[in-house]
Amino acid sequence: MSAAGRVTCRRSVAVFTFRRLCSSTQSQTARDTQPKRSAVRPAASTTHDWIGPPNPLSNLRPIVYRVPEDESQLETRLRRLRQETEDWNHDFWTKQNVSFSKEKEAFIISQLKSKGLTLRDDNGRRRNLNTEEMSEFYKSFLDKNRTRHSSYNREWYRRNLSITLLMAQVALNNLWKSVSDGGSSRSNRPRPQQ
Repeated sequence: MSAAGRVTCRRSVAVFTFRRLCSSTQSQTARDTQPKRSAVRPAASTTHDWIGPPNPLSNLRPIVYRVPEDESQLETRLRRLRQETEDWNHDFWTKQNVSFSKEKEAFIISQLKSKGLTLRDDNGRRRNLNTEEMSEFYKSFLDKNRTRHSSYNREWYRRNLSITLLMAQVALNNLWKSVSDGGSSRSNRPRPQQ
């Protein structure tokens, strides 16, 4: 098996294992409205990231970033910033999605009441509003949350820029290490005689 095949295989095993670990707590998490992560999280690996199934509230896949055995301080800063950003993003979207669902439900109920209708028809089926009626809700929700979304976007770009700059520093440090280690190992080798 090629190196690329081994990496793909390892990654799919990690995703599958994390998915299996989280599946037992997923239904309980869906009932909770607090922005919680799964209580079952695998320990960080030295070889690969753990990627779980989408969270039912935030719709984001949780990630546990790998911790290399010889991780430098700069790499530790990068990993922690990435994990912190992942958690911050999860919290924001959990709160946003829960708020959206509650407000949408309240809007549908109020619109049906204003028409003199109940939530369910005579056959027990749930009534829905048409697209035009729902577009009023979507617009009002976006207008009401405009500053929150703007703040989120600014913070998201700031965090991603910081992560990108740290990744560049890590790449340069690793390049420098490989060049300096390669140069010293070559100078210690005996030269062939001519």
